[in-house]
Amino acid sequence: MISVAGQQDDPLSEVQQYHQHLGPIPPPVLLPQIPLGAGLSTQTHPPSTTPPPQQQQHHQQRYGMFNPTTLAIPIPDNLRVKTDSTRIWGCWNDAEADSIGCVEVLATVCSTILMVLTLPISIFLCFKVVQEYERAVIFRLGRLRSGGARGPGVFFVLPCIDNYCKVDLRTVSFDVPPQEVLTRDSVTVSVDAVVYYRIRDPLNAVVQVANYSHSTRLLAATTLRNVLGTRNLSELLTEREAISHSMQVTLDEATDPWGVQVERVEIKDVSLPDSLQRSMAAEAEAAREARAKVIAAEGEMKSSRALKEASDIMCESPAALQLRYLQTLSSIAGEKNSTIVFPLPIELIGPLMNITSSITSKMAASAASTAAGPRPNEVID
Repeated sequence: MISVAGQQDDPLSEVQQYHQHLGPIPPPVLLPQIPLGAGLSTQTHPPSTTPPPQQQQHHQQRYGMFNPTTLAIPIPDNLRVKTDSTRIWGCWNDAEADSIGCVEVLATVCSTILMVLTLPISIFLCFKVVQEYERAVIFRLGRLRSGGARGPGVFFVLPCIDNYCKVDLRTVSFDVPPQEVLTRDSVTVSVDAVVYYRIRDPLNAVVQVANYSHSTRLLAATTLRNVLGTRNLSELLTEREAISHSMQVTLDEATDPWGVQVERVEIKDVSLPDSLQRSMAAEAEAAREARAKVIAAEGEMKSSRALKEASDIMCESPAALQLRYLQTLSSIAGEKNSTIVFPLPIELIGPLMNITSSITSKMAASAASTAAGPRPNEVID
């Protein structure tokens, strides 16, 4: 590094001078595995102890703006982190990384030589084909190869060191087994459903989960019980679409890290116990009968009001009553009945009924006097 005065200084001595007030340099730490190009910062974070003002002024003169929490200081070559294709190691030397790289190179060379020696038979083992709806995830010596999933079409693998896994991207459907669920209003029901899903990210479907299909099935059954446990029986029977959408959103969020996208969830059937079915049927029948009685009573009330109004109108015109009699006879005669009931007005037979009643009373009185006979003190002439 070139200083302000134009003289070349030793970077290691500058670091040691700077850390006189900060303590010794911490030991090397093995960093976690991160992808290449994630942006490794060369900044170091000193402890909470702030350097003295003289040291801050010296640092500002040599390196620019002073920041007590983040200092961009030069790092010697032996302290810089070493990178390879998949890992970044913060260590004093890269012996382990070099050994891993050497093993990979040696295995690749040996596999290539084996492929060349076994030509043309090795061609049938090295070239693979995946369909339009498939993708291939390739591993070399246990590491995921860069470039993502291969396909569709032809791809190349080295014998003995490469293995691959095919992933189907088509939509898959499966039935959720019937689940015994206790609803929020303490009713036990049996519910089954059907789930449609597909693979959105083949890499995550292979790397992040051991068996994405089995895991999705178990999660669907658990989600079905959890969602239905928060609903009443009436909501379960009437709001199936809303419940299905809620299940679809919950499953999609849970399976997103696995590269699985849940497209649709449908509730197939809701099975109720026999006793509950009989109780619901009796309740519905009683409700229907009650409504029928109310409707019949309302009809009788309306018909009685109509008859009252009709009778008032007929009382004003006696001819209207006779016309009604004739209309009734006409409707009866149209049905070809052998018996015709003719209504006779009471006003016509009223005097006849009075004469009949007077004759009947006189005959009863004479019969009573004849049955009694003559009295003892009566003189018979």
